[in-house]
Amino acid sequence: MAKQLTTKKSPHLNRFYYPLDQAVEKPFNWKQMLRLLTYVKPYAKTLLPGAIIAMLISTLIRLIVPILIGKVVIDVAIANKDIGLLTMLIIGISLLYLIAYVGNVFRIKWVNILGQRIIYDLRRSLFSHVQRLSHNFFDKRSAGSILVRILNDVNSLQELFTNGIINLLMDVVMLAGIIIILFSLSPQLALAVLVILPIMFYISTKLRRNIRRSWQAVRIQKSKLNSHLNESMQGIRITQSFAQEKENTEFFDGVNTDNYETERVAMKKSAYFGPFVEMSNAIGTVILVSYGAHLIIVGEPNGGISVGTFVSFAFFLGMFWEPISRLGQIYNQLLVAMASSERIFEFLDEQPNVKEKEDAEEFKDMKGHIEFDRVQFSYDNDRVALHEISLEMKQGQTVALVGHTGSGKSTIANLISRFYDPTKGKVKIDGYDIKDMKIDSLRKNISVVLQDTFIFSGTIMENIRFGRPEATDQEVIEAAKVVGADGFISRLADGYQTEVEERGNILSAGERQLLSFARALLADPRIIILDEATASIDTETEVKIQRALQRLLKGRTAIMIAHRLSTIREADNIIVLENGKILEQGNHDKLMEQQGEYFDLVKSQFQMLDAL
Repeated sequence: MAKQLTTKKSPHLNRFYYPLDQAVEKPFNWKQMLRLLTYVKPYAKTLLPGAIIAMLISTLIRLIVPILIGKVVIDVAIANKDIGLLTMLIIGISLLYLIAYVGNVFRIKWVNILGQRIIYDLRRSLFSHVQRLSHNFFDKRSAGSILVRILNDVNSLQELFTNGIINLLMDVVMLAGIIIILFSLSPQLALAVLVILPIMFYISTKLRRNIRRSWQAVRIQKSKLNSHLNESMQGIRITQSFAQEKENTEFFDGVNTDNYETERVAMKKSAYFGPFVEMSNAIGTVILVSYGAHLIIVGEPNGGISVGTFVSFAFFLGMFWEPISRLGQIYNQLLVAMASSERIFEFLDEQPNVKEKEDAEEFKDMKGHIEFDRVQFSYDNDRVALHEISLEMKQGQTVALVGHTGSGKSTIANLISRFYDPTKGKVKIDGYDIKDMKIDSLRKNISVVLQDTFIFSGTIMENIRFGRPEATDQEVIEAAKVVGADGFISRLADGYQTEVEERGNILSAGERQLLSFARALLADPRIIILDEATASIDTETEVKIQRALQRLLKGRTAIMIAHRLSTIREADNIIVLENGKILEQGNHDKLMEQQGEYFDLVKSQFQMLDAL
């Protein structure tokens, strides 16, 4: 069941969000992070090694230079006033910095290419997987929440893959190198300077859980925001027709405010780490100056340190807090990535309710003979949509399904296309249980035309060709002529190359329906399902389509779902449904003679027409 969410600003407005996007309390899942890193594997022998080598070169140079400055430049060259050695050291250090610069250029270039390719692969994998999921998956989620995962959640991983992984390696190498060097230079001074580290570790550990939970909340709130935006844009005509722009804006303000607040809280918690690092740096510097000065005064022969060692320590201490700070930022990236990857892998782990068997067979030459053998179906546990019905649709027959809303007409059509599987019983085509057949080979033989037809952005030619991409231009034009669409297409400025814009907004409802007929018929199916397909077409156009269908449906099985009973008078078999049960069936004349439910439906429609 959908969950209502009401804003304080507009309590009379309700929107429906689904309780699938909720923050979940879980420990940091390193197994999941390792799964995320498997997307790096295809590039483990190409881009990644080059980036790592470039990183190691620049990092090692950064570790070498402070030692050269402290232990050689100051303690040797300057102490002995050796100008020649000093000059050589300056040139050498300059060359090392130049090499480090080149290494950084290549590192940045390669990690950015690596990150972009990984994001491309991940988004492609997610989109491809979602395309194969069953209708049940989409029934439970709004389009906006799905878009958030494919767009925003994948985008949020970009920083991790373009900088985070290599920076993590670089900072770990840097920290390990600095700690080893500091202890080799002066163990007592190193211990004194690094005494703050356990406190930092304790504080950062305490912050992890709250920060991660906050980023989960951000992802969820963005999902709600996108869902509302998607719904608002698609329903803009309804909003304007009822003059509800102000109320809709007020509701958006509430959702937008929630989004702002959750992101503000997450950023605030994430920002706590920086000041702690700065504080630690300040404490370390104070310890270095006070205790380091004491050790210089004591002198090297008495267990102290030289001025050069103190300078090297100062360099390394400044360098030490830099990777510590970056590791905090990387950890924040990991928290964001964790929240996003949980949601991405939730989709990737989602399995279709309609599953294809490993040994499924192809429909090589479908005839179109359909049987329902004691089929029962429920969309959920509370409501049975079909009650163990048995029926037969013979090859080449035109079968009409009629009945009140919710009687099970569209459910039968959905089961034939295997958008859902029966709860009990079997659906057979040509004697084969469709569960034993490959889904693609089934659906390629079925064309579906809906009342609310969907037209894609692109040209009219591309839209008609959608169901059969290999069709020639002439075949597309012939299909359009057969259904009577060629007339209005030819009157358009660019004809078949006219761009129809999103959802075919430049076309009338009837014109969009004609295009969907042409698209369905071009696919050359063995079974055609017309689900209220003529509801948006005027009477004159409907007559043309009926004539075209008489020719085109010959030899094909057609299932027609219609409330306008005048469109199904010529059907070979009319099945009357009520509450998921078959009440009666037969042709028009037979059912009229019985004066049953069908007779009452026809009579009531004629009475309504007379009243008009």
